[in-house]
Amino acid sequence: MRLLKVLVVLILAAVVGLAGYAYFGDMQPLRTEVRSPIGGSPAAPAPAATDVRAEGE
Repeated sequence: MRLLKVLVVLILAAVVGLAGYAYFGDMQPLRTEVRSPIGGSPAAPAPAATDVRAEGE
């Protein structure tokens, strides 16, 4: 009977902990500023992606 009480307390603590993490956790989205020209000449193209592999491969 004592083991059942301990198991119930652990399950309740896990549920409360999960709810607390979901409510207070850092879940803000990463925000970045995006600018694009409206008129005039088009913006310069983005630079080409660089290959990060070693040249010996």
